[in-house]
Amino acid sequence: MMKKRSIILLFLLIIVLHVFLYVRYKAPGRTHPDERLITDFTQHYYSLGVHYRTTWLGIPTLENPCDMWAIQEIICETRPDFIIETGTYKGGGALFFASVLQNIGETGKVVTIDIKPRIEDAAQIKLFKDRVEFIEGGSTSEQVICRIKERVGGQKVMVTLDLDHHFDHVLDELRLYSKLVSPGCYLIVQDTAHNGRLLPKTFGKGPEAAVEVFLKENRNFQRDKGREKFMLTFHPGGYLKRIK
Repeated sequence: MMKKRSIILLFLLIIVLHVFLYVRYKAPGRTHPDERLITDFTQHYYSLGVHYRTTWLGIPTLENPCDMWAIQEIICETRPDFIIETGTYKGGGALFFASVLQNIGETGKVVTIDIKPRIEDAAQIKLFKDRVEFIEGGSTSEQVICRIKERVGGQKVMVTLDLDHHFDHVLDELRLYSKLVSPGCYLIVQDTAHNGRLLPKTFGKGPEAAVEVFLKENRNFQRDKGREKFMLTFHPGGYLKRIK
């Protein structure tokens, strides 16, 4: 009798435990403990401003190393002829892409766009001179888009968006540059962690909201969450693979 009662109590305890875990971590609006840890660390990492002091070959990148590693894996796997980057900053990101292309033995080049050239230091590096083409102008302007289409037409193309992070601009970029991405290649929307996703809200809707709208209207792309395997990422949900 006692044994039977103990089994019943143990069974009830297990049910209570499962209910607790569901309410604590699985129910809508709740956060899994691993996700909470990732969010806390990402916020702490960002608050330290380490990305402002992260360089490639001496040139600032404004990236975290986990995202850089994930992107080099993508480049290695897909081997694009062109990588289009909006948001050059000082050229560290473009220089990093060029380094990966060079080291996998491909002839690919980087086309990077920004409204203000700040690439004086990067432009002194031979690899940048050989592999990177800079276009000054707005990333969504008709003139710039025409130049890019002429340059990369018929080639295998990957795109990364890292210029203006406001919702309207990112959505415009997504709609324009998605057409240039080759099947099997990636469209990376950077800094989706902003505005409450992982990092504090700064200026209303941003890249994450733009991605949500874009994916509802364009079925050629899907998120590749596997690219977030290192857990620290500034681009959660922003690694978009063209599947058709």
